Amino acid sequence: MNNKLYVGNLAYSVNNETLIGLFSEFGTVTSAKVMMDRDTGRSKGFGFVEMDNEAQAKAAIDGTNGKSVDGRSLTVNIARPMEPRQNFGGGDRGGYRNQRY
Repeated sequence: MNNKLYVGNLAYSVNNETLIGLFSEFGTVTSAKVMMDRDTGRSKGFGFVEMDNEAQAKAAIDGTNGKSVDGRSLTVNIARPMEPRQNFGGGDRGGYRNQRY
């Protein structure tokens, strides 16, 4: 088990400070980040919290998973490593490189 947590089903009103306040009850929060949409600037509805150690992370999961925050029931579990993204050739004009149009 590690100490980085995935926090899902967040209300759009939840921000980084809200996460820190919610999880600091279970130990030292070393980082908290609500993921934001680049285009709209609005929350994507999930974030990550890193606790100081595994015991605090376990306590935070036990204390917050299923808890209602701003009318939404949180999903909290250990964060999985990000899966590698496939390269679809974005920006290369559909695979036709260096051709004049």
